[in-house]
Amino acid sequence: MIGLDLFRQILQENRGRLPLLTLEEFFSGNSEEDSIAPNRWGYGRPSLAEMWGMLRGVELRENVAWVRVSLHDDTEMADAGGEAVLRLVGESIVICTDLDADVLEEIVDCEWLCSDGVVASDPARWFSCVPPIPRGFACREIVWD
Repeated sequence: MIGLDLFRQILQENRGRLPLLTLEEFFSGNSEEDSIAPNRWGYGRPSLAEMWGMLRGVELRENVAWVRVSLHDDTEMADAGGEAVLRLVGESIVICTDLDADVLEEIVDCEWLCSDGVVASDPARWFSCVPPIPRGFACREIVWD
């Protein structure tokens, strides 16, 4: 999971704009099951470990340039017993691909994810740390409402 110091540095360098996180930065060491799609956890949404495994497979596909986690505004740096901690809250999964949304929905199995589907996305409009988007590719988001 991304460290607090690096997270603070990114925010400072990007005028407070939340970064898109790599799968490793969001999922590794993250045991907070309600840190993404909290309203679906306990109601069929797979575990973080299962989601991470599936998304790593998607990221390896030749028609996928990258996969990132967008953060919700509820992401916070809080004080826990005198120690600053980072509480990540994922909003969606952003996938840079040349696949159409309906094909991507099948590949990621939105029903299994208890997701509301895949929509077009322009992450650079809202987030920092957006990798380059290759020619012919576009960004799609797996969303939960």
